[in-house]
Amino acid sequence: DTATPRLPGHDSVIFLQHHPVYTLGTGADTKFLINDGNEIDVVRIERGGEVTYHGPGQIVAYPIIDLRGYKQDIHWYVRALEEAVLRALSAAGIQGATREEDVTGVWVKGKKVAALGVKVRRWVTMHGLAINIDKSSLRDFNGIVPCGLVGREVGCVNDFLSRPLSVAEFAVFLKQAMEEVFVIDLVKGGRSDFDFGEVMFDDGR
Repeated sequence: DTATPRLPGHDSVIFLQHHPVYTLGTGADTKFLINDGNEIDVVRIERGGEVTYHGPGQIVAYPIIDLRGYKQDIHWYVRALEEAVLRALSAAGIQGATREEDVTGVWVKGKKVAALGVKVRRWVTMHGLAINIDKSSLRDFNGIVPCGLVGREVGCVNDFLSRPLSVAEFAVFLKQAMEEVFVIDLVKGGRSDFDFGEVMFDDGR
C-alpha cells in the first residue's frame, strides 16, 4: 500500500499527570460513579467510554494528530494506541500484556493497566490513553466502577516489576513505542513544571 502523504504542520503528543479527577464520556452512565465519600472532581468530557480516574502516579498521553496523514480509520487508531502501550510495557520488562475481546485497553494478568478514550473531529484526534504506573495511582479507583466493567480489577505497571519505575522512566518507553507505531520522531517542546509534569512532543516535521 502507498502511504498517505503527511500534511504540512506539526502533530503533537502531550504527556502529563493530572490532579485527581473522575471523567465520564459523553454517553457514560452515572451509576458507575460511586465516589465513596471522597471529594474528587467529576467532569463529563467529549470522548467515548464510561467513567475513569486520572491522578498522580499515572501517565496520560494526549495525541493531537491529523489522521489524514496516517490512516483515516478510527478503529485502526485505537488499535495503534493499544499497540504502543503493549510495546512500552514489553520494553519496561512486563511480559504477557494483552488486549481483550470487545473492550478497549490493555491488561496484565487479568488487571486493566491502561484505559483508552478518544474523540476524532475532522480526522484530528483528541483525548487518548492513561496508564497506571505507581501503586498510588490505584487508590481512588474505589470511587468508581472503572470503565463500567463490573467485577474487573485495575492494576499498575509496578504491580508486575521487581524494581518500581517512576512515571518519568516509563514515559521514555511510551515515547519510543509511539514513535515506532506511528513512524514519527517526537521532539520535546512545551513545558515541564512539576516532577514529571506536562511535556509536549511534536513530530519533528
